[in-house]
Amino acid sequence: MKKAFCSWSGGKDSCLALQRALRSGYDVEVLLTMFDEIEDRSRSHAVPLQLIQAQAAALGIELVTAQASWQNYERVFVEQLKTFQNRKITHGIFGDIDLQAHRDWEEKVCATAEIEAVLPLWSENRRAMVEEFLAEDYQAVVVCVNESFLDASFCGRIFDEKFVADLPAAVDVCGENGEFHTFVFDGRNFKNPVNYKIAEIYRHELEFPSGDVSKFSYAKLV
Repeated sequence: MKKAFCSWSGGKDSCLALQRALRSGYDVEVLLTMFDEIEDRSRSHAVPLQLIQAQAAALGIELVTAQASWQNYERVFVEQLKTFQNRKITHGIFGDIDLQAHRDWEEKVCATAEIEAVLPLWSENRRAMVEEFLAEDYQAVVVCVNESFLDASFCGRIFDEKFVADLPAAVDVCGENGEFHTFVFDGRNFKNPVNYKIAEIYRHELEFPSGDVSKFSYAKLV
């Protein structure tokens, strides 16, 4: 079996990519989650460490975390991959669908550590992936909404057929363009559900490495 790590956001796409990798015969030894440098909350999704740990425990896979700013993200990520390479991990699983810039970056950083990037969802039909995710009894909550695409009322909702049906026509059903992010709390590969509560919905402005600034609504999970 090919030893692998999975780049783990805790959301539906990384979850589906993990499942496909396991079914394809990869031995996924590690989930890698990147956190911000100030708080113990994951990058982009802002999920607290204890809930990511609970996901990993429910999946029965080791969790490795690293903290980084957007400015030193790549350096920290590569350093972590090199430790995986020392463990004879040869492949990295990623959940991107068709953003070429993301794939180029993943292939670049993996190559630096002599690891091969694998994208099980690449170029798949978006709607079909949503149907596959829900058919596998995965359950997820929407934890982040980019207000450039969606209003705050979508944040904190369960990701299900009703949520998808309510999305404006211009919004991707997988949120591949950053429209929304999710947190998976139960499903086929979970030994048990991950218990969580939404403490509040709050707004935050996020500046990206490009200099672009966007307003987001977040569900603060506890």
